Amino acid sequence: MAMELIDLGASRSFPDLSTLRDASAAWRGTMILGGDPVARARALAGRDLSSEAAIAVELHTECLGLYLGEQEDTVVNVVGFSRYRLGRAAATDLVEVVRTRATSQSVIAAIHALFNGMGLSTAVCADAPGRIVDYLLRPYLNAALASVDEGLAPPEEMDMALRLGLGHPLGPIELLHATGMEEHYRVSSELYEALGSLRFNPARRARARAWRTAIGLD
Repeated sequence: MAMELIDLGASRSFPDLSTLRDASAAWRGTMILGGDPVARARALAGRDLSSEAAIAVELHTECLGLYLGEQEDTVVNVVGFSRYRLGRAAATDLVEVVRTRATSQSVIAAIHALFNGMGLSTAVCADAPGRIVDYLLRPYLNAALASVDEGLAPPEEMDMALRLGLGHPLGPIELLHATGMEEHYRVSSELYEALGSLRFNPARRARARAWRTAIGLD
């Protein structure tokens, strides 16, 4: 059986679906991508999970458990994925693969083969808000913004110090301006709501930029 693509429109991971179609022989199952969480949840609910070899669901900031509900600990053939994008930046070559406690190793191996065959790298993680990158990155960006407010250093000095000290191509403030401060606010807000940790509470500068963007001033 060839891969069945359920395209709900405007996938963040694969805006051009031709790359997936070209690699379809490596995934013997169904892939649900694009749209919003409600559309994806309804698409999954309409499938007979017992008759499917494997189903991969594209995630944004939400958890895979949102789609599985009470079946989270028993369904073995559903896996989540998200090709990492930082705000307005292009999609990277990293795909975060999300498994539940019940996801079978054969399904994980199959999705590895699919994405690796496309020249992408995969990192498998538990079903947790933020997955790997955003869970570690958002507190760092919030701390950098808060440190500017606290007078630790001007933005340009902080960016230079972190570029040179850590070997990063961009400092944190430069990175936020390049990829969208308002996008950082949105993602960090969602993680703060999900996790309740102050590390994810968006810094003042991000809140201000998001508000100004929303009313058309920036």
